[in-house]
Amino acid sequence: MNKRNKVKQLNRSADHRKAMIQNMVISLLRHERIESSVAKLKVARSYAERIISRAKKNLDANLANLDEQKKNAAILHNTRYLYSHLGDQEIVNKLLKDLANRYAERVGGYTRIIRLVNRPSDNTAMGILELVDRKTQDELKAETKAKREEKKPAKKEEKPKKAKKEKVAASK
Repeated sequence: MNKRNKVKQLNRSADHRKAMIQNMVISLLRHERIESSVAKLKVARSYAERIISRAKKNLDANLANLDEQKKNAAILHNTRYLYSHLGDQEIVNKLLKDLANRYAERVGGYTRIIRLVNRPSDNTAMGILELVDRKTQDELKAETKAKREEKKPAKKEEKPKKAKKEKVAASK
């Protein structure tokens, strides 16, 4: 009898469960779609919805009635909260810049669970957790490719090979 037990245990210790859910949410926000067992997805969904709602608190419409100092303090607090719970700066930036704006008009329900066929080995209910207004796979690949191009430093010009041979000949 599990009375007053609000945490889904998932047959894991507290640290393992927390790390697993955090990794699932990071993967969800990065790829906008993950596949796992339905029990894990239900727990990850509630966590992801809270994280997206927290990111939406940084939008200007939600901070309009605050003065500049309190507005900056609220933005900093929400950003630090997201970083402490996700631990990945790239995902926090995507969350604050892209996903918060995408879901600005939506009150809740940012994710959906689509049930799949049970896993044959142990008959576990499987499913897909995805963002409601998610981007296509091609758009995500194009974004990551553009980020890699930005990070890549410009190549240095190569010196002519003849100059190297002349230096070797001069030293002999």
